Amino acid sequence: MKKIILFVFALALSFSSCEKDDICDPKTPTTPRLIIEFFDFENPSIKKNVTNLKVVGEGKTDGILFNGSQTTNGTSIAIPLKTVGNSTSFSFTLNSGNPNLALVDEDIIRFNYSTQELFVSRACGYKSIFTLDPTTPYTHTDASAANQKWIKFISVEKNNIENENETHIKIFF
Repeated sequence: MKKIILFVFALALSFSSCEKDDICDPKTPTTPRLIIEFFDFENPSIKKNVTNLKVVGEGKTDGILFNGSQTTNGTSIAIPLKTVGNSTSFSFTLNSGNPNLALVDEDIIRFNYSTQELFVSRACGYKSIFTLDPTTPYTHTDASAANQKWIKFISVEKNNIENENETHIKIFF
């Protein structure tokens, strides 16, 4: 009888210390990236493909990975903003890796914003949301020469960056 009581007590004690695993569901929205779409400068209603676009964060040597590659082709990209601080600078290099250096063009854009942390859950922790600065949401410079910018115009579509379901910035070239 004592063995049975001891066994039941040990079994009850082992179950009482178990707690649910806290695993963040991959579908849970986390800190959103900045969504940028590219458009034709001459015909602003038409999306335009970038060719071998390489995006490198300030102080970094490697570009952002797009589907396992440091360059991308397409009409849109998603890039991360720093969660610490109030600005992030990126070098946007069009035709990166082209042997004809006359076709390679680099522009530098600094995005200015404020951040707010929101509690998601105990498993996922916090996420940051961004609000682009309403007076100067970005600063656009060219690393090579002021008159050689490949990016002609930048339009802020959404100041609040809360999810990745909408375009935040449009770039015309």
